[in-house]
Parts: sequence; C-alpha cells; structure tokens
Amino acid sequence: MPLSFAEPVESAIPLHIVEGNTIDAWLSDKPADFAEWVRLNGFEGGIGQVLIVPSGPDRPVSALVGYGTAAKRKRGRYVLASAAAKLPEGVYRIASGAPETGLETECLGWLLSAYRFDRYRKKPSKPARLIAPEGIDAKRVETIAAGEVLLRDLINTPTSDMGPDKLEEAASALASMHGAQFSSIVGDDLIEQNFPMIHAVGRASETPPRLVEFNWGSTGPKLTLVGKGVCFDTGGLDIKPPSNMLLMKKDMGGAANVLGLAHMIMALKLPVQLRVLIPAVENSIAGNAFRPSDILMSRKGLTVEVNNTDAEGRLVLADALALAEEGAPDLVISMATLTGAARVAVGPDIAPFFTDDSDAAMALSRAAGRVDDPVWQLPFHEPYEEMIEPAYADLDNAPSGGFAGATTAALFLRRFVGGARYMHFDIYGWSPTDRPGRSKGGTGQGIRALLEALPELLKL
Repeated sequence: MPLSFAEPVESAIPLHIVEGNTIDAWLSDKPADFAEWVRLNGFEGGIGQVLIVPSGPDRPVSALVGYGTAAKRKRGRYVLASAAAKLPEGVYRIASGAPETGLETECLGWLLSAYRFDRYRKKPSKPARLIAPEGIDAKRVETIAAGEVLLRDLINTPTSDMGPDKLEEAASALASMHGAQFSSIVGDDLIEQNFPMIHAVGRASETPPRLVEFNWGSTGPKLTLVGKGVCFDTGGLDIKPPSNMLLMKKDMGGAANVLGLAHMIMALKLPVQLRVLIPAVENSIAGNAFRPSDILMSRKGLTVEVNNTDAEGRLVLADALALAEEGAPDLVISMATLTGAARVAVGPDIAPFFTDDSDAAMALSRAAGRVDDPVWQLPFHEPYEEMIEPAYADLDNAPSGGFAGATTAALFLRRFVGGARYMHFDIYGWSPTDRPGRSKGGTGQGIRALLEALPELLKL
C-alpha cells in the first residue's frame, strides 16, 4: 500500500497544531464563537486530542490537533500520527503551529499512520491525508515511508507465503525496480561455492537455503548490508517451546530491514556502491537437521561447535559476512533479530548496535536523535572473547552461562569480518502494541538513523 502526500487542493481543511498548556493564549485572538466551541469541547492541546471546528462567517471548517507539552512528547514519537488516525477522511493542510524541528519526522509518522497489513483481510481504509507542508523534502519522506511499508509487509507475512524462496523473490523484485544486478546461490550449490554454515542451518527445510545478493551503483564508497533471513525458526533440534515460536515469522526481520534501507538508498540515489547479502533459510526439524555438538566448517575457515541449534542466525550471518569482507568494503552493516538478551537490555523500541569505531557510533547516535529513531551502543567487550572459544573448535555458537548474550553473539560475528569497518545491529523488528505511526507487527529499527548518518559515516 503506497503512502504519499495529498496533492494540494483549494478545499483542503486548515489544520492547526496546538501545543499543550497554551490553549488560552492561542484562543485569545480567535473569534468568540470559535473560542467558545473549543472550550465547550474540552480541547486543551493534549497529545492525540482532535477537534473539528464548524465553519463560521467568512471561516471554513477547520481542525485542531494537540501537540502536547515538551515533557509529554519525550515519552513517545510521531505525535501528529496519534491525531491523524482520529481525523475524519479528507485532505488537510497545516495552517499554523508546525513544529520548528522534527517536522519531516512528524509528517512521516502521519503517512505511516495509514499503514494496514491487509493481504489476508481487506478492510476499507479512508485515512486523513496531508498536503506536504513547505520546508520539508516530501520525496525523501515518501521514500522512507515506502521502505518502511516494504519491510513491514515482509515481516508481517507468515512463512507459508514468505519462505526463503519468497524472500528471494522480494529481493529480486526490489533489485529489478532499481536496476541492480541480482544473483542467488541455492541448495547444494552453497556447498560447492563454500557457504557450508548457511547450508547446514537450512538443509532440513523443504525449501532449500540460499544466499541472495544484489549490487547497485558503480561509484562512491562501498557499503555492504547483510541481513539475517531466517524465515522461520523452530529452534531446530533444540526446539523452542510453542510460546516462543509464535513470532518466529519475524526472524527474517534483519533481512527485511536491510531491504527497506536498501530501497531508501537506491531511490534517493545516494552516491555509494551498495551490496546487499541475505542468507535466507528456514531452521526446520528433519532427519538431516544439524545437531547439537556438530562442528561446522565456515567459509572463513574457522570451525564452529554447535552447542545450541537455536543460535542459528549467527551461523548463517557468519558465512555472509566472510563473503562481505572479501569485497574490500568501506563499511559493513549487519542487521539481525539475533538475541533475547538485547531485548532484555533495551526493550523492543531501541535498536542496540555494536562498533569499534567511536566516531561512527557518535555520528549514528546524533543522527538517531535528529530523526527520532532510537539506538544505543553496546560493547564489543574484549574479555568476553574467551566465552566464545570452546574446547573442540575455534568458536562456540552458544556459550553457556547466559551472561552477555548480545555481546558474545556480536563478538562471534566480528570474527568473520576481519579488518573491515563493521557495525552490527541486534534488532527486535516488531511493535508489540499499536502505537502512533507504528501498528502492531513488523517495524523498522535503526534504518532511518543509518540513512541520516550515512553521509557522515561514508563521507559522502
């Protein structure tokens, strides 16, 4: 479902954004009947408050939406989206009260408030539409919204219609849209071309595992995005309990976020050489499933002892990261719904990331603040390296003890990128509840912050 701004029309309804605790001052120069209507309806400018004001002498129908106080706005994001969802169908233009900072983010939230995942149940939707206000880059906002729609639809689609083959098709369609060069390695060809861990994790599924790749752009810094594409995770032979399996269609959320970000980069024509790598598998159970205590060879030549088949995401990412390093990239970014430890640490809203580059970390954090896409740096803590070094192989995919699970997973992945400049995101990719601009279900995390930061990260 494309989300876009409305074309300007004379009949657009004037929209007034009113900050909380300013209603008396705001009404002081308004006509008496207007002010009386507002007061009688109890409108005070609180977040999510909406009021339609009838027409009067020489005055058209107008709408008021509350913007709340600065303190209240800190407790959420996409403030205008909370009002957009309540306004009646129509086309609106901002007549007054547009925030001095963050207007593009607020407009993005407005567009995203109209998102519906309706593939399986068509429901009529007649959202309030907004004319792009002056001073924003409307094309950029619409492009970001399109990337978000893409990734949400991918995550929300169940594995029956979004297995490794369908994820490949989605990546191929995106590559074709932007004229990128696409390729994939499927099934036993993964063994022939030295991707043994991707093959091991996905070989028990009826849908063969695969490594999906596309390349776009011929000049500029080399940026490689790697996304975990585990389309369903039973846990393998270390099977998950039923309650933990309910959301496992979203275990390809890293791949979905990477594709959403890739769309934004290509549509905005950033001057980079973009490479996207997605190991797409289903971690299933069958007689040929990989086993606890197996020792796997990786593309990089490191051996990995499998102490838990439910720690499969880092295995498929490792082979893809080894390939990424071989291309001499200027920056490698991986995104994965990788560990429960990351969720315990920062909850579902914040995208934790790891990097050894302190300047990059600061640039990303500043960018995240500008676009209201929260991230938080976690440490590559060197003393924990010994936790991922087992007795019988070079690496352990699931250290015992349960401590620092997000960090040990990140340290594991870092072993496969060599000296490449590297950032890893351990995201959740899911909104547990309906919130303004973020309906319950798949969601983007960290990619708007990355898009904002890329000019500084890559010196564009």
